[in-house]
Amino acid sequence: MTDVLVVPDTMTAEQFFDYCAGRDGRLELVNGKVVEMPPVATRHGRLDYRFARLWADYVIENGLGDVFMNTGFILFRNPDQVRGPDQAFVSKERMDACPAPERGFWPIAPDLVVEIVSPDDAASELRAKVQEYLEAGVRVVWMIYPTREQIHVHHKGRRMQVVEKHGELSGEEVIPGLVIPLEAFWGA
Repeated sequence: MTDVLVVPDTMTAEQFFDYCAGRDGRLELVNGKVVEMPPVATRHGRLDYRFARLWADYVIENGLGDVFMNTGFILFRNPDQVRGPDQAFVSKERMDACPAPERGFWPIAPDLVVEIVSPDDAASELRAKVQEYLEAGVRVVWMIYPTREQIHVHHKGRRMQVVEKHGELSGEEVIPGLVIPLEAFWGA
């Protein structure tokens, strides 16, 4: 006999973690409701890997913290909000102050979040997601726009900065000393 899973109207982060077990695909919990996202397209996956290579080694080699890909973070409670950004950085200080749990999602907002924008993403949803990250305590959000070959840099209370194809992306005070020349990223 097959068990039938009854999904409640809203879930806690803990219920959502159990719900995700053994499921394929990408899921997030938004205002307590499960949101399914399709697998990413080839270009998105390739850029995700390439971009992580440009900065993850620097973070780890310099003992600044760690980089996570598609990892669930609990951003808010009641209703619970669990997001899994394409990439995220959590500083060593924050990791020491709030260690990752052995099981379940991490109840911490990353210091920096990277999202790669897909062609079908709605602009209003992207703005809402950036605002949500910043309100949760994320210090910097890098939104990568592959079709424009731009990265939009968001900080709470500051104007968005656009870094063009041939520019350099700085880790600023969040990842001190990090400079990413973007020309090679968009190339090949």
